Amino acid sequence: MSTFYIVSTPIGNLKDITLRALECLKSVTMIFAEDTRHAKILLDHYGILTPLMSLHSHNEHARCEMIAEKLRSGESLAQISDAGTPLISDPGAVLVRRLREAGFSNIHTLPGPCALIAGLSVSGLSTERFYFHGFLPAKSTAREAVLKSLRDHPCTLIFYEAPHRLHDVLLSIQKVFEPTRQLVLAKELTKIHEGVLGGTCAEVLAWLSEDERRYRGEFVLMIEGCLDTQDTEHVTLKIDLLLKTLQESLPQKTAVQIAEKLTGYGRNLLYQRALELKKEG
Repeated sequence: MSTFYIVSTPIGNLKDITLRALECLKSVTMIFAEDTRHAKILLDHYGILTPLMSLHSHNEHARCEMIAEKLRSGESLAQISDAGTPLISDPGAVLVRRLREAGFSNIHTLPGPCALIAGLSVSGLSTERFYFHGFLPAKSTAREAVLKSLRDHPCTLIFYEAPHRLHDVLLSIQKVFEPTRQLVLAKELTKIHEGVLGGTCAEVLAWLSEDERRYRGEFVLMIEGCLDTQDTEHVTLKIDLLLKTLQESLPQKTAVQIAEKLTGYGRNLLYQRALELKKEG
């Protein structure tokens, strides 16, 4: 039966590819890649002659029907991204959704490298819970609004960032987060110039400013959660008690505004919790 494969490829070191992935890429009729020139480097390295065709954010919708027709005719196909696991901050989600809606059930994943997991594993930050956002908005106002909405999360925050935007992103983090919050910057994972740096935002900025070459490469940026894991349950109970007490004698909107001033937590987060408590009775 025809099958569509989502195939993970190395994020840097070409040896980080599974035997199953190599077998799959050799056996399918065609490989769809975000950048065919980039993909050809990997395929040439392993002597894979399977034809390539582009699939990126600008042509994904147009490719859907063509890929569906190829699957209907009995062909098996594969999708890869420039690096890592396809669809993670990369094109492909629209295609997979369309194929499933069209009744194709033979869509399989070939797991492998993923930059966010690789970065988290060497960060030293909590791995119990994490929130992956991908790339932050390019404009500072929108970027800082997103960061403010995430500031109170107790889980580790993970972002991807490009070298030309890293400095501005760190300035936004410095503006939004308290100065003691710990960051970890993982650079060029699995490549020759791989590096992992931890510290406050000010310390990370100082390290980067010492040499402009340190801004080169691809980055995974991680920020520690707002609360230590051991304190989360205790603080949640305290906030619940505060909200319940305030709501006994005040309108919900007023109760949330007072709780925001007393706790420093975001209004949206407190409002959502107030609604949950009210529903629970």
